[in-house]
Amino acid sequence: MFLTISTSGTPERPATDLGFLLHKHPDKAQKFSTSYGTAHVLYPEATTERCTAALLLEVDAVALVRRGKGKGRGGASDAALAQYVNDRPYAASSLLAVALSAVFSSAMRGQCAARPELPAEARPLRVEVPALPARGGADLVRALFEPLGWTVSAEPIALDERFPEWGESRYVRLELESEGLTVAEALRHLYVLLPVLDDAKHYWVASDEVDKLLRAGEGWLPAHPEQKLITSRYLSRRWSLTREALERLELVRLAETDDTDVEEIDNAVDEETDTEEKPVPLAVLRREAILAALHASGASRVLDLGCGQGQLVHALLKDSRFTEIVGVDVSVRALTIAARRLKLDRMGERQSARVRLTQGSLAYTDRRLKGYDAAVLSEVIEHLDLPRLPALEYAVFGSARPRTVLVTTPNVEYNVRWETLPAGHARHGDHRFEWTREEFRSWARTVAERHGYDVEFTPVGLDDPEVGPPTQMAVFTLTGPTPGKAGTPGTPPTGTPPTGTPTTRTPTTRTPTTATPTAKEEKAA
Repeated sequence: MFLTISTSGTPERPATDLGFLLHKHPDKAQKFSTSYGTAHVLYPEATTERCTAALLLEVDAVALVRRGKGKGRGGASDAALAQYVNDRPYAASSLLAVALSAVFSSAMRGQCAARPELPAEARPLRVEVPALPARGGADLVRALFEPLGWTVSAEPIALDERFPEWGESRYVRLELESEGLTVAEALRHLYVLLPVLDDAKHYWVASDEVDKLLRAGEGWLPAHPEQKLITSRYLSRRWSLTREALERLELVRLAETDDTDVEEIDNAVDEETDTEEKPVPLAVLRREAILAALHASGASRVLDLGCGQGQLVHALLKDSRFTEIVGVDVSVRALTIAARRLKLDRMGERQSARVRLTQGSLAYTDRRLKGYDAAVLSEVIEHLDLPRLPALEYAVFGSARPRTVLVTTPNVEYNVRWETLPAGHARHGDHRFEWTREEFRSWARTVAERHGYDVEFTPVGLDDPEVGPPTQMAVFTLTGPTPGKAGTPGTPPTGTPPTGTPTTRTPTTRTPTTATPTAKEEKAA
């Protein structure tokens, strides 16, 4: 990625003052580490009459993929090939905007300790960006920059000059010229509008992005005719953040109109007496629902199957009604983190006698899991490939056979309510599937019938009247040996999902050929 900023000067007002404004000496070539690669600042020309500063960003493609892996949004592209074959090393984007902020932070704030008078001076400026992604074309480029005092040249780049019939690409060669802007203003315009034109943030967009947008947009964004488009695209179309930013921009506009401070207008609520409750995280609601169901069952000896990093085990330990707690997970690393979380090495003798962490796979029967009052599978089943579910089903319901089994899993119908989750995406990069309420209930009823359990369903989180709750929980209660479709309880089910089990909603690259994995497969997993 490449960008240049040029200015002209006279002997009384030399162009090399640009070095003071950018805090980078014209006689030096400097490099800086950024989150996604190395930024270089150099001066192709530096004379009294003309000075040009160039910013070259070398993107580390491997670091870019690693940072985006598993996030499903705000990170690298979803397609596996597109993570490695893309325009990021060559075309200006949000990565270049991040580099601008990191390398020229003092210049963007309009600070210059050596020459304090310089930042406030408008000077002739020319900005060139050889390759800029422009979703909206050259017309949008002009609509964004011209109201800010720039003379804009946005030349579309052909897909291939040898084949003009292929038409134009979505890239433009951008040249901006202005006589009445300061360097700080120019940098802030670029910082906001480069990612807006690319329309793809390459890092996670959180609430602090609103503050960044308002800081960089101070003095120009409240009155910009394309304010809504700029705000929406800059915040990756997250409607709650966009709404917050637009409301704050409106306050700024009103304050400027009344020639007063924003604080004097926005004083309807006293923060010290504000009693609005913060939403409870879904993970907390899920643990509370599990604990309530365990209390109702009267269980005292509990298995946490797929315990992960031990959050539920930690909650169970706080309740003296649970006399024996066993956390099971296939991942040694997860169990190590759980042991640190629980402080097992510093736990008292009586407390440590109540808890045990053990490695094990839910795809195999395990005599150590027999005889317990209850077992919990919290957000576990969706991490298995569908052909492996019958093996887990038999290991838990057919072999271990606790009196109560609690199973929670995401409700895919609720995904439309997650504002940051693109359509068709799973909530986690490792989810092999996510079920609707009917699909989950169909599977649970089949399992209960086959193994002699009754099953009831409980919503976890706000039960939306249209799409249901964010998480669904099945409570299985053992009723005794009852013949099922595959024989009596204790008989392994067939190697394929039972009739009524839905198909996967999220494609996976791993497709086991049998219901029960081999030892080699499990070790690889």
